[in-house]
Amino acid sequence: ACACAGLWNCVTINPLNIAAGVWMMLNAFVLFLCEAPFCCQFIEFANAVSARADRLRAWQKAAFYCGMAVFPVMLSLTLTTLFGNAIAFATGVLYGLSALGKKGDAISYARIHQQQKQMDEEKLTGTLEGQA
Repeated sequence: ACACAGLWNCVTINPLNIAAGVWMMLNAFVLFLCEAPFCCQFIEFANAVSARADRLRAWQKAAFYCGMAVFPVMLSLTLTTLFGNAIAFATGVLYGLSALGKKGDAISYARIHQQQKQMDEEKLTGTLEGQA
């Protein structure tokens, strides 16, 4: 979607639209290299780029993908750039959510809160007994 929208964006006279379209096609290529290297199996450095991208943390991938997707929208705010970069931005958002971690259940949070409350009470009674 990003590459097709980028190509469509290049069919214009406006230089900012052309720059945004070229950037979108570059985004699509980078996403293919990082996320689906089997689609680029005839490019020699595809596996090296994919291996390096796999070593990045989830929040780093999130910042990279969201930053790549926001730049063409800042260059040329059109529906084509918005819809074309939506998938790249969504990929970054999903990596950001995975960086936040798994959501805990209410029982474990209540148990942790209870333990903290109990430890605070023990500290408070320990300091009061130490003063007496």
